[in-house]
Amino acid sequence: MQRSYPDIALEVPALLLPRPDIPLPFWSVVACDQYTSQPEYWEEARRLVGDRPSTLDLVLPEAHLGKAGRAQAIGAINRRMAQYLADGTLVEHPPGFMLVEREVGRSAPRRGLLVALDLERYDIREGARELIRSTEGTDPARLPTRMAVRRNAPLETPHILVLIDDPGQTVIEPLTECDLDIAYDFDLMQGGGRVRGRWVNQEPQIGTIANRLAALRRGGPPMLYAMGDGNHSFAAARGVWDEIKTREAAGAEHPARHALVELVNIHDPALEFEPIHRLVEGVDPEALLQAMAGHCAHQGFARQSYTSIEDWRRAARTPSKGQRIPYRTANELGLVTVDNPRFRLETATLHDFIDPFLARSTSDRQAKDTSTASKLDPSDTGARRSRRVETRNGTRVDYIHGEDILHSLSGEKGRIGFVLPAMDKHDLFESVVEHGATPRKTFSLGEAKEKRFYLECRRIRP
Repeated sequence: MQRSYPDIALEVPALLLPRPDIPLPFWSVVACDQYTSQPEYWEEARRLVGDRPSTLDLVLPEAHLGKAGRAQAIGAINRRMAQYLADGTLVEHPPGFMLVEREVGRSAPRRGLLVALDLERYDIREGARELIRSTEGTDPARLPTRMAVRRNAPLETPHILVLIDDPGQTVIEPLTECDLDIAYDFDLMQGGGRVRGRWVNQEPQIGTIANRLAALRRGGPPMLYAMGDGNHSFAAARGVWDEIKTREAAGAEHPARHALVELVNIHDPALEFEPIHRLVEGVDPEALLQAMAGHCAHQGFARQSYTSIEDWRRAARTPSKGQRIPYRTANELGLVTVDNPRFRLETATLHDFIDPFLARSTSDRQAKDTSTASKLDPSDTGARRSRRVETRNGTRVDYIHGEDILHSLSGEKGRIGFVLPAMDKHDLFESVVEHGATPRKTFSLGEAKEKRFYLECRRIRP
């Protein structure tokens, strides 16, 4: 069986799965970059897992990044990976893809295909035109910790979702009608829905998939894959691979050159783009809004307060020639309007203000620690769009999935939450091909509970 298709950056991986006696509902946990403002989610995950084998011990939840002992935690992760390989917790299977069907309460399951992609065909610098493209700006401050986890890791486990533009549904969807062996089928923890995996490991099927993927390339230079979720994890994998190939003179056969991802068709009816809202903490909301008024003064800025949530939501939905950004604090329901915005997306308009407002943040210092990520240019405006920005006085920006959660979190003193709209998913590929990456955290593939759960693993050391 052909293992590699370099013209489309595709490799057929040898997947690792837990041995049959290990309970998968406790093995599998959600992506580490979810529930960052809800540490209680991760505390409950730990309570459920107990001392059972689990991917919870193979990742570093971002909700814990502020805790002391990060280096020790990373060392423990690497040791646990080695243990799972040595004691038979993980079993390696013959090369093949995995057809993944995820039920999350929508009208149909979301379908994906687990494959390995060539990191050499990915470049996060602004203006890059590789086969695998970034869809949003990359924050260099988020790479060092992820690279530290991967740098000495013997294996990887993915939460990365990569999009393909397949309106004819030629690649993934036909596999659902095939008679494929079941690898797993179980309920995920904490309302994560149900997931089923089926093996795609026969030569005719794999060759057909490669040919049909090749037919989807578009543009010149061609683009085939667009990052959906896990952009920073993929970028960190690229940074570590650059270190390895320089230090060890490693070539295409080295397993760290590729990274596991789940391909998802952007036309899958179960795939929805959800907005990602902004929560600013440790700030005087009134001072922030006055600063925003000054920043946007020449763009037709206006601000209105409302006494009822119904009026507030109705005003936010009212058509406007410009942009409307609802906000909420402990004392106010408000709406910012920008009649002549400099940017096409509300996300960009908001961050054009927030970034300089928090310009003297600790993330500026962290951003300098990116020398090992050779494909990252910290001067890119897209790269400076931060997921979480900590200033010297404790102010930070967090990115929130779910309007209800934003409302709950922004009701406390010293916080302001901004409600942002979702991007139309059908515009994504054309936008990236023509204009490059969108602003940081413009969209989410579903809500937090719909994110990919860690499950399959793969060796990344010979």
